[in-house]
Parts: sequence; structure tokens; C-alpha cells
Amino acid sequence: QVQLVESGGGLVQPGGSLRLSCAASGSIFSVGNMGWYRQAPGKQRELVATITSGGSTNYVDSVKGRFTISRDNAENTVHLSMNNLKPEDTAVYYCNAGIRQRWSSYIDYWGQGTQVTVSS
Repeated sequence: QVQLVESGGGLVQPGGSLRLSCAASGSIFSVGNMGWYRQAPGKQRELVATITSGGSTNYVDSVKGRFTISRDNAENTVHLSMNNLKPEDTAVYYCNAGIRQRWSSYIDYWGQGTQVTVSS
């Protein structure tokens, strides 16, 4: 089975930085678009950043200039570099990827989530 495993979350002070990583493993034929989502307590899950298979990126306005999404296609990984973190960034972060196995169509997969807490 395909799995997305996330790492890199933790506790950081305002203004600090974290780098999240998400690695896809399993029987993978092709990886399409990838992205990061987050969900704070009492709030709807929101899209943070996406990156296409060709490397085009998009960000939610609140993180533009602070976060950078990138991918390593050879390793089937996606990263989210987060700088100048704010308390409002506190949430569980989930990675997402469209993955197809041979003889199958693309299916969305989700990571298990990693907690990011920004607090002094």
C-alpha cells in the first residue's frame, strides 16, 4: 500500500523556523500534484501550499513570503520550509499527494499529520 509519512513538526517560538517533510513509499508508478494542508482547533482544514508535478507552486495568502514548498521527485518527497512562524500557524499539518499505481488511476493520499505549535 502507498503511504505518506510526515516528519519535522514540533514546538517553536514565534519568529522561528521549521521544515516539514513528507515521503511517499510503496508501489508507486507516478506522483502528481502534492500539497500541504493544516487544521487548527475549531477551524476547517485549509490548503496551505501546493506544488504541481512540474514545480509550479501556490500558497494561501497568509503564508506567502514565509513558507516555501518544494519537492524531490527522485525521492517522492515534498517539503514545507516555514520561516518567521506566527502563533496563528499553530495547527496539525497534513501532506497530500495524488499518486497512481500501475494499472490504476490517480488517488489522493494523506499523511498522518504532524503537530506544529508556535508559542513563546
